[in-house]
Amino acid sequence: ALVAIALSLARPSRTERVPRERATVVLAIDVSISMEATDVEPNRLDAARAAATTFTEVLPPEFNLGLVSFAGTATVAVSPTTDREAVTDAIPGLELSESTAIGEAVLASLGSIDAMARRSGLEAGSDAATEEADEPEVPASIVVMSDGETTVGTPNEIAAADAKEAGVPVTTIGFGTDEGTITYEGEVVPVPVNEEELAQLAETTGGNAFVAATGDELQSAYEDIGSLVGYETEQREIGRWFVGAAFALMLLSSVASLAWFSRLP
Repeated sequence: ALVAIALSLARPSRTERVPRERATVVLAIDVSISMEATDVEPNRLDAARAAATTFTEVLPPEFNLGLVSFAGTATVAVSPTTDREAVTDAIPGLELSESTAIGEAVLASLGSIDAMARRSGLEAGSDAATEEADEPEVPASIVVMSDGETTVGTPNEIAAADAKEAGVPVTTIGFGTDEGTITYEGEVVPVPVNEEELAQLAETTGGNAFVAATGDELQSAYEDIGSLVGYETEQREIGRWFVGAAFALMLLSSVASLAWFSRLP
């Protein structure tokens, strides 16, 4: 018991992994015509919608989550928020359009992340904002769900360089196969997934690339995103455990003593 008390006075601690309350993740979903291909059931876009909905459910509630849709241009559908319902309500309304601008999607996502960081600073108050001025940027990540073929807008290389400079990793999830096709203006058009383009974007920014071929692959992507942006380690004191153990040992010792003396003649 005395040893346990002595250990508690030393204020022992252990390292724990806890969610960052200010972390921000932006989902950028491709709504280009090629996402109509049915090589991923029921089609690429619906598969991406389902994956995005699941992602909102598994993401820690402390995280801010935003939604960007993109085809020929990129649109911020939902600014980063802890209101999961706002995101899940917006996902079914994503509609197909022509062309693909992945670079624009990354830039739009970076803009919404920056706006969130500025808003958080203002809400914290001028004193807090001043105190945090020298701290690292609010941790953030972008998740691009696409079949990976940029056709218009800012080149991926430029957008990736901006994301890297901002310290925002881009995780990519590819939807589709090499055999994907769509019917456009009465003709069958091949729309193979461009895994290489997505992988290059992820690699440049410090993210990882996945292919949505199986549920296990998507689960790995979800876990990867959280590890990239959403957790930090904290030292938490566990001295109270030793105090509890000390009292338990003292109690057991007292009971044992009473039992021993009660047996004496």
